[in-house]
Amino acid sequence: MSLEDFRHEPDTIGIRLDSQGWASVDELIRALERVARTAGASKRLRRLPVVTRDVILAVVAASDKQRFSLSLDGKRIRAAQGHSIEVDLGYAELEPPTVLYHGTAWSNWASISTAGLTPQSRHAVHLSTDADTATRVGARHGRPLVLVVDAARMHADGYTFSLSNNGVWLTKAVPAIYLAQLLQREHGSES
Repeated sequence: MSLEDFRHEPDTIGIRLDSQGWASVDELIRALERVARTAGASKRLRRLPVVTRDVILAVVAASDKQRFSLSLDGKRIRAAQGHSIEVDLGYAELEPPTVLYHGTAWSNWASISTAGLTPQSRHAVHLSTDADTATRVGARHGRPLVLVVDAARMHADGYTFSLSNNGVWLTKAVPAIYLAQLLQREHGSES
């Protein structure tokens, strides 16, 4: 159980997010404590330290990818992007950079080359502004493959983009015609 569980499966700890993905910090603390301290809780949950507002604030501040945001008054928390449930994060549509990058595993290329990028279990496809970040993301899934997205052409063709609070570009899908493989000699593959 972690804040990641809150982002992907809030119902497993009894949390209901509002339409923009916000939850009360106090409610989250109570829910985590309730679930971790119930009879039959997993070993992982029982090892969870006592969750306090300071612990939540520290997790939010220490997140290397700034996955979570606090409301201005500090009373609510939400994931910046990557929800597995439908939420309206309220991000404005923006004109994207000319190119964006998507990291995945080479094992996914066969399906991506025909179907394009789809959000899978998330609400949007995640794109980055640099190939290094995309490489790190792809490496989490296997041998990394970095795809170059012709974001300028997509945008000109009517596709919309938004930018999350932590700098991740979001779009509903990327058709295969807007994708190219990035030359990756360090992984023994070339496109």
